[in-house]
Amino acid sequence: MILNKKLVVVMPAYNAERTLRQTYFELHNEYVDEVILVDDASQDNTAELAQELGIRTIIHSKNKGYGGNQKTCYREAMQLGADIVVMLHPDYQYSPKLVPAMAFMIASSHYDIVLGSRILGGDALKGGMPFYKYVSNRFLTLFQNLALGIKLSEYHTGLRAFSSDVLKVIPTGANSDDFVFDNEMLVQAVYKKFKIGEISCPTRYFTDASSINLSRSIKYGLGVVQTTLKYVLQRLGIRNFSIFESLK
Repeated sequence: MILNKKLVVVMPAYNAERTLRQTYFELHNEYVDEVILVDDASQDNTAELAQELGIRTIIHSKNKGYGGNQKTCYREAMQLGADIVVMLHPDYQYSPKLVPAMAFMIASSHYDIVLGSRILGGDALKGGMPFYKYVSNRFLTLFQNLALGIKLSEYHTGLRAFSSDVLKVIPTGANSDDFVFDNEMLVQAVYKKFKIGEISCPTRYFTDASSINLSRSIKYGLGVVQTTLKYVLQRLGIRNFSIFESLK
């Protein structure tokens, strides 16, 4: 509980057995009211370990994709009455220790969404981010800042905090089940004029941390461009798209 607001941490998981324990133990559980892990048909013992740790665990019998996993995460968090939801990857690529700080930023009512930015600290490359990912991150971020009319240091982080108001309004069910789901949520939030803040997050790339390959990265990048163009066309009244339908 933070400022009398219920904090729920959700973990979209796939083959996270090797890193889950460390991720979970670095959470400040005196602030976290509930942790939900959604196992997306992992091929290791992620679900068993989560249950052993006492984490509320939901298991997909079939892999639903990264976006499909998050849809379950947010639905379950809202059913538990969350006021603030933080999405944390259980692969230990992002620091669990930042969860309370991000939640406080939302509980203060200054922001509706808070992103853990790997770019703000200036050490993304030193932290192991592949150079091609760094370059594409910077290009796509510049493109979206210009098109959306805001200024964020990055749109592509996997550490995110949301107020319940955001999750009640954004039609996540209309979004992709793939990795571009994350970007669609942010573009929807910009469309609805939610306030987005950022906090510096250390970059950690290592063997057990999940990371999409080059071909999936290209697909994701094209999806980001497509989502941004949808926003522009919707704003100009040229076309209507389902991801914005309930954001009037």
